[in-house]
Amino acid sequence: MQQPVLQKEICYLKGVGPAKAKLLQKLGIETVGDLIACYPRDYRDLTVHTPIAAAPFDETCCIKATVTTPAVERRLSGGRTLYTLTAFDGQTEFRVLFFNTKYAAQALRRGETYLFYGKVSGSLLKRELVSPTVYTVEQASSLLPVYPLTAGISNKVMNTLVKNAFATLSEPLGDPLPQNLRIAHRLMGLDEAVKAVHFPKNREEMLQARRRLIFEELFLLQLALRRLKGRSRGVSSLTVQRDFTPEFWQSLPFTPTAAQRRVTDECFGDLQSGVPMNRLVQGDVGSGKTAVAAALCHSVALNRLQCAVMAPTEILAQQHYETFTKFLAPFGIRTGLLTGSTKAAEKRQFLADLADGTLQVAIGTHALLEDAVQFCSLGLVVTDEQHRFGVAQRSRLAAKGQDPHLLVMSATPIPRTLALIIYGDLDVSVINELPPGRKQVATYAVPTSYRPRVYEYIRKFLSEGQQAYVVCPLVEESEENPSPLTAAVDYQKQLQQEFPDHQVGLLHGKMRPKEKEQIMSRFAAGQIHILVATTVIEVGVDVPAANIMVIENAERFGLSQLHQLRGRVGRGDHAAATVLISDAKGEIAAKRLQVLKETNDGFRIADEDLKLRGPGDFFGARQHGLPPMKLADLLTDTKELTAAAAAADTLLRTDPALGKAEHAGIRREVERLMARVGQG
Repeated sequence: MQQPVLQKEICYLKGVGPAKAKLLQKLGIETVGDLIACYPRDYRDLTVHTPIAAAPFDETCCIKATVTTPAVERRLSGGRTLYTLTAFDGQTEFRVLFFNTKYAAQALRRGETYLFYGKVSGSLLKRELVSPTVYTVEQASSLLPVYPLTAGISNKVMNTLVKNAFATLSEPLGDPLPQNLRIAHRLMGLDEAVKAVHFPKNREEMLQARRRLIFEELFLLQLALRRLKGRSRGVSSLTVQRDFTPEFWQSLPFTPTAAQRRVTDECFGDLQSGVPMNRLVQGDVGSGKTAVAAALCHSVALNRLQCAVMAPTEILAQQHYETFTKFLAPFGIRTGLLTGSTKAAEKRQFLADLADGTLQVAIGTHALLEDAVQFCSLGLVVTDEQHRFGVAQRSRLAAKGQDPHLLVMSATPIPRTLALIIYGDLDVSVINELPPGRKQVATYAVPTSYRPRVYEYIRKFLSEGQQAYVVCPLVEESEENPSPLTAAVDYQKQLQQEFPDHQVGLLHGKMRPKEKEQIMSRFAAGQIHILVATTVIEVGVDVPAANIMVIENAERFGLSQLHQLRGRVGRGDHAAATVLISDAKGEIAAKRLQVLKETNDGFRIADEDLKLRGPGDFFGARQHGLPPMKLADLLTDTKELTAAAAAADTLLRTDPALGKAEHAGIRREVERLMARVGQG
C-alpha cells in the first residue's frame, strides 16, 4: 500500500493548499514521493560555536549567546522598521539587527540563550549580526537540513512538510537494491537512508545515508545507459563490405592527421563488424571531424547505401552541404540539402531522389526528421554537435532505416571518464591532434580600462580586411534585471558610433531562426564587419576572415565555452587573437583566464573547467540530456561512480534482462530512468 501514498498529489499532505502546491511545483515537487526525494542540499552544523570576536567577516557561522537587552524598534525611511537587541557570547557583547520582522525580534527573551546563525558584519571593534536565523539551545545537538527553496517556501516549511510526509507512510519504503548487493557494498537500506538524510542523528549517519543514495543513483544510471547502449545492437544486415577510404584520403588537398586516420579506422571496424555502429567522435575545434564523417559517407555511398547528416542550424547544414559536395562530387556521389528554408519544388525533388536512391547523402537540419523524408537504403546516420540533439532525436532519424550505423560528432571536449558516463550509449573515439599549419589563437586577458586599446586592436584587423566578433553575456538590460554586465543591444550601438565606417551587426538567441540565419550569412559574406553576439555563435559557420574576438565579462562564461567561442576565429590563413575583458577579482577567476592564455588544448581546458566548476555548470542548461542528479556529483563522487559501474557490469553479466525476481525493483527504476534519458 506504500506506492499509492507516494504517488498522491502534494495537496494530500496536511498544510499544503493550492497556493503552496503551486510554489512546490517550482521545485519539481508534485507528489508526496517527490517531496520525500527532495533531499537537503546542505546541513547546518549547530554543534560548532564560534565566538563573535573570532568569526571572519561575511562568513556564515553559529554563535551561542545570551540576550542582554530586549528588542528596540526604530522606524526607517521607506516604511521599513529596524529592531535592535544586544547579546553576550561570554566574551563579547554585540548587536543583533532584524528588518521588518517584529515577531522574530520580540520572540527573543532577555536572559535566554540562543544560537544565532548568520554572517558577521560591522567593524573589528563593533561586530553585529544582521537578520540571523535563531535556534533554541536544544537544537544544538543536531545537523539541520537545508533544502532547495523558492520564494514563499522557507526551510522551516520544507522541514515541517517532510516530517508530515513521513507521518503519512504506513510501512517502510520499498528498496530496489537486493540485500546481497547492499551487503557487498556496505549500504544502508533505502528506508533508513532516506530518513537519515533528512533527519540525521550525527554527521557520520548523514554521510552513510548520502553514500547509499548516491550509489543507488549512479548504479541505476549506469544500468539505464548500458541498456540503451545494447538496446539496438543486434546483428546488422548493413555490413559495409569494401573500405574506400585510402582513395578518399588521396583525393584531398591536404594530408589527414594520424588521429583522423585512427578514428576513421575505428569507425570502419564498426561498419564491418556486423553490429550497428553507435559511436561518438570527439574532436577539438578544427581537428577535422567533418573530413572523418565525409570519409565514412564516401565508403558507405560507394557500397550502395545512403547517408544522413543532421546539423543543429541551417547555416551549419549549408556549410556541411558545401563541404561534403566538394569532397564527394568527384566520385559521382550526389549530395542534397533539406532545411526549413528549402523551396517546395526543391523539397519535392529532394524527397523523390532520396526515396528512389539516386540521392546518396542527405544533409539537413531537424527537417530530416519529418515523416515525408523516406530513404531507399539508409546505412549511416551522422549527427553533428551531439549536445544539441537528444537520444530520442537520434533514434527518430535512425528509425528511417533498418538498424543503420550511427556516428555522432561533438566539438565540446569532455574528459574521457565523464564522456563514458554522459554518452554511455555510445562508444567513444577522440581526435586528439590538430592538422599541421593550424594557427594557435593568441589569447589576452585585460581589464575594462583597456577597452580603448582593444578598439584600436580591432581597428588594426579591420584595416587589413579582417572581421571581428564581440561577445556579450546579456542581450539587453531592463528595469527588472538591472546589471553592470555589458548588454549586446547597447554595445552594438556603441560600436557603430566607434566604427562609423564599418557595418556592425547584432546576433542573439531571442531572434527568430530566419533572422539569425540572415545575419550570419551577411557576416560570412563580408557585408557585416563587426558582429556583436551572445553565445549563439559558439557553434556556427566558418568565417575565414573573422580573426579577432573580444569577449566582454569573460568571467561569466565557462572555460570550455570560452574555448568554443575562441574556436570561431583563426579558421583561415591569417593570425588570430581573442581578447578576454574582465574586472573580476579573486584567485579562481584569475586561474581560469590564465588556463586559456596558456593552452589551446580543449581537453586540458575541459579538465580544468570541470575541476573549477563541476559538471552541473560545465554543461550549461542540462544540454547533455541526462536526468538531473539528486545527490550524486559526477566530478567528486568518482569512488562511488567506479563502484556503481563495476556493480552494474557484474549484475548485467549474470542477469542481462534484469528478469530475476530479486531484480524486479531495479528493473522498474531502470525502465523509468531509461524513459527519461531517452526523452533527452
